[in-house]
Amino acid sequence: MQTTFQHQGAGLRLQKEMMTAWYARQEQAVQTKLPIAYVFIGGSPNELLRNFGYELAFPEINALQCGIKKAAGPNIIRAEDFGYSSDVCGYVKNDIGLMLNDYQSPQGRLAKPDFLVCNASGCATYLKWWEALAQHFAVPLFVLDVPYVQGDEIPAEEIEYVEAQIHELIELLERQTGQALDMARLKTDLAYAAQTEERWSQLLDLATHHPSPFDSYFEAVFFMANINIFRGTKEAVTYYDEVLKELKERIDHGVGPIPQEKVRVVVEGPPPWPHFRSFWELFKPWGVVCVASTYSKVGGLWDQGFRHDPSRPIRSMAEGMLHAYCNWSLPKRQALIRSYIDHFDADALVIHSVKSCRSFSVGQADLREYFHHEAKVPTLFVESDLADPRYFSHAQLRNRIDAFFESLEHRKLARGGAGGGP
Repeated sequence: MQTTFQHQGAGLRLQKEMMTAWYARQEQAVQTKLPIAYVFIGGSPNELLRNFGYELAFPEINALQCGIKKAAGPNIIRAEDFGYSSDVCGYVKNDIGLMLNDYQSPQGRLAKPDFLVCNASGCATYLKWWEALAQHFAVPLFVLDVPYVQGDEIPAEEIEYVEAQIHELIELLERQTGQALDMARLKTDLAYAAQTEERWSQLLDLATHHPSPFDSYFEAVFFMANINIFRGTKEAVTYYDEVLKELKERIDHGVGPIPQEKVRVVVEGPPPWPHFRSFWELFKPWGVVCVASTYSKVGGLWDQGFRHDPSRPIRSMAEGMLHAYCNWSLPKRQALIRSYIDHFDADALVIHSVKSCRSFSVGQADLREYFHHEAKVPTLFVESDLADPRYFSHAQLRNRIDAFFESLEHRKLARGGAGGGP
């Protein structure tokens, strides 16, 4: 009897519709003068900026879209010709390259910023990036300084420090727009944010199933776009309701992202966007499925229990800004990865180190040493870049990936237990 699926493809279809509409609004903003705020993904104050009538733009997302569409390379070269060093973040150089090309992108004409909010959560490069744009476009720049999370408990004074800055941002927005904060709307939007975060966390936890109904790296990077861009809207809640139906239907029918799941891995680090499909294809012959990833937590560590709270709106926004993956210390990241390996019953860890992203790459060699030697978790370490296509060596990556999973397969067959990978 033929199996009938009712919900498959819903996530991809709805995401395409929402993303297309979002980019169309940016393009229309060029003509309509709709104010645009540039903001970063990690700990972003989405709900607050929309409260004052700003459309949001995320240059990080523009960069990964340019990478997928094979446009990042020319943008990066344009920025280097302008004077940016080869070791500067590929996302930065992609955006500078777009700026020098009047923001003509594969998604259409992107709107230039009217306001820059630097929610500097875990990445010092963010500030220099936004300073360059502020100087070029002569627009206001507000810096939200977010303390780095070191221990298990965040000191109250650090939360209060961020909270005070949010109040300063509100005062600035009120002066700029001539309108007062709509607290009722903010609470409504934060309630939508909390519902979205709950559904996203439920989605991620579905990977505990055998087989996992989705790939928590190669598929989750698309599912995560909606929580990062549209968090705080009813549309985001509806989107994740539909994705959950799709994934639960896969579970009901024993369907996974590949024909047969043989190896379950946790992946650390961003994807190589210009070669995304090729990178995924290197793992498929070995039956590899990612069951948890750190990159899908760059917007927020909602799977660790944090939720926006409309009953204490400003305070919970401050807490949310602290809890983005790149804003956690290396020991906390290590413990998080260890918990993912245990919770999702993973066989190995894959570290994709990217040349130009220090927020991720700093400390990854130490992570490999810990998991390889102390935790005795088979660990594969590979390198390329998240935006620059010149640093992706297909043959070299294939050799390392094949050697690692062949060795892992032999160990499993021989029941040799866990050990360090190549």
